[in-house]
Amino acid sequence: MVVSFGLSYVNQLLIQGLLLELEFLGVAGLHPQLSLQGTHHTPYQSSDVSLTVTFDAVHFILVLLFADDTTVIGLIKDGDESAYRQEAERLELWCGRHNLELNTLKTVEMIVDFRRHPSPQLPLTLSSCLVSTVETFKFLGITISQDLKWATNINSVLKKAQQRMYFLRLLRNHGLPPELLRQFHTAVIESVLCSSITVWFGAATKKDKLRLQRTIKTAERIVGTPLPALEDLHAARTKTRACKILSDPPHPGHQLFQLLPSGRRYRSMQTRTSRHSNSFFPLAINFLNS
Repeated sequence: MVVSFGLSYVNQLLIQGLLLELEFLGVAGLHPQLSLQGTHHTPYQSSDVSLTVTFDAVHFILVLLFADDTTVIGLIKDGDESAYRQEAERLELWCGRHNLELNTLKTVEMIVDFRRHPSPQLPLTLSSCLVSTVETFKFLGITISQDLKWATNINSVLKKAQQRMYFLRLLRNHGLPPELLRQFHTAVIESVLCSSITVWFGAATKKDKLRLQRTIKTAERIVGTPLPALEDLHAARTKTRACKILSDPPHPGHQLFQLLPSGRRYRSMQTRTSRHSNSFFPLAINFLNS
């Protein structure tokens, strides 16, 4: 489930910002049913992010705070939702104690359930209001679907990139040299195409990857010089992100990179589904070993 909570400030409060590294949501691929929510508090310091986290390892309840929103990730096993619902109640109490008000109109819930015969879930209630259930959930600029497929997010990325292609053509028509056109493409169009690319590109369908690469080819014709393929950009950024995690022992994913006795390669992750094998950590290990 994904529940996104909205908060309204009653008093001026300084809340430590929390940036969720989206590839950490790859944990979703490990579990048959996942509950993702949204609003709470706690701190993890990384070399490049400030992350506030509380984690209940027994019930797998992960609380992540970002500005005035919170995401709660919880595993529901054997139909037992008690830990998940208790966390939502604790969140409501925490907000009350810290002079914050939950905005239930901005709170949504998304259920991620890959069982063959999923059982219906009772709706979540906060402040005597039912939380609406949605099929997609936008988090930090990326659209997550309940089937953990990325077509909706890719459509949004392509739309943004194609809108910016107009300005690239306009600059070309005004005689801007290829080198400056390339720089503009990197800053304005490629940055959109590569937004959170380490999270979703590996699991994208072949059709969607061709659509994305077609946008790069169009930009190449406008710029007049070769541009890096999106697969190469994905591989490079995945390796860069993996190296940052390796150099940051407190990172939640650091322990997933285990060196083999030879000391030259990392132990491959065992995966049972293509959804998991195409997520960030298995791909990152494969790239580092190649």
